[in-house]
Amino acid sequence: MTAVVDRLRRDRPVFSVEFMPPRDDEDELRLWNAIRALEGLDPAFVSVTYGAGGSSRDRTIRTTGRVARETTLTTMAHLTAVEHSIAELRNVIGWYAALGVRNILALRGDPPGDPMGEWVRHPEGLAYADELVRLVRELGDFCVGVAAFPYGHPRSADVETDTDHLVRKLRAGADFAIAQLFFQADDFLRLRDRVAARGCEALMVPGIMPLTTPRVLSKSVELSGAQVPPELAARLDPLVDDAAAFRAEGMNVVTELCERLLAEGVPVLHFYTFNRSKATIEVVDRLNLVPSRTS
Repeated sequence: MTAVVDRLRRDRPVFSVEFMPPRDDEDELRLWNAIRALEGLDPAFVSVTYGAGGSSRDRTIRTTGRVARETTLTTMAHLTAVEHSIAELRNVIGWYAALGVRNILALRGDPPGDPMGEWVRHPEGLAYADELVRLVRELGDFCVGVAAFPYGHPRSADVETDTDHLVRKLRAGADFAIAQLFFQADDFLRLRDRVAARGCEALMVPGIMPLTTPRVLSKSVELSGAQVPPELAARLDPLVDDAAAFRAEGMNVVTELCERLLAEGVPVLHFYTFNRSKATIEVVDRLNLVPSRTS
């Protein structure tokens, strides 16, 4: 399988997408409709999340394997250290290798139940993401990604300390980092600058979620750990009772965000899809990111 990092270093901007393992038959149909709709646009890679506390591990492995077997997509699997012994982590990594999946996003992960609760290390497990990166690297020829936090991880003392942790993960053997959600391009660009200032040249990938509904906006606040900036609230708050108008303006906001990132030399945009394709396809089309397989 092609390494994700090789798909990201192109002579033109590209995009990637993230899916969640399906919860039921209806969700699985929705997921595969989205996968098929996006497959023709040739994203640089698709990733499949692991679930809070590793709760959807089996579904993640099954879904990731099916994407690898039945589509032309380059697949990246998530892996977290939550509630796993080192032996269990070795088994999961081995399962991925057996499925032909050689791209892994290595995450420490959130505590099960309450993502903001106390993180407790498995007595026979790992404490930090950089340890998981090293473990994956030891077990085979994998391309490894890690998570980045534009506003700092909630458990970090400040953004500078958090950036030190990120660079430690990258220097442990990670090829690139995917940033959690943010509201303004400068939030991501400052993160990129902090990493570069530490002499680290690893690729930084911004995470993007199309703002289609007030609920998605609230989810963005939850996932980013930051409040909506006043200028963004001024554009969206008056439209919360008009679904069509909110979606139209939200898509404009996200398109403008992406345009600024591309203008600043960001080579890839990573879209969180929630297992739907329409909004992502619309933004990708607006940005003219649909790659030509012959170029």
